[in-house]
Amino acid sequence: MRKAKPVSASRVTLSQLMQPQHANSAGSVHGGWIMKLVDEAGALACMRFANRRVVTVAVDQMMFRQPIRVGNLVTLTAEVSYAGRTSMEAEVQVVAENPITGERTHTNTAYLVYVALDEEGRPAEVPELVAETEAQRLRMRQAQERQAFRLQQRAQMLKE
Repeated sequence: MRKAKPVSASRVTLSQLMQPQHANSAGSVHGGWIMKLVDEAGALACMRFANRRVVTVAVDQMMFRQPIRVGNLVTLTAEVSYAGRTSMEAEVQVVAENPITGERTHTNTAYLVYVALDEEGRPAEVPELVAETEAQRLRMRQAQERQAFRLQQRAQMLKE
């Protein structure tokens, strides 16, 4: 029987000040840089949860609501929102903060899927996920629906 772990056992928070080297030609932070940070935060949450190395297998969607500016403090909060047998979905929330005014803007939320790996690089079993709040239970149900859709899309892709 797999052990069980609460959502809070996976929670990770990363913060980084956006510098000029992170800027795109429009003067805001390059979306690719934020994508890299999102992937790191999601992977760390899944590694913390599974106590194993993980690899990214899917990024559902990444839509930016607002640009992130050079000089903003970007904070990424990630936690596992779904756990299958060997795969996990991480939800990553991104918030940009002006450190002078304290104004905070939720810029995006992303969902990524990771697979845990054993020492030989093969998929490894992960703990069962235990929701601690009603909001987490709802998010887990939504994550199960997203996972079912991903599996349906994958099966369709393999037929083609």
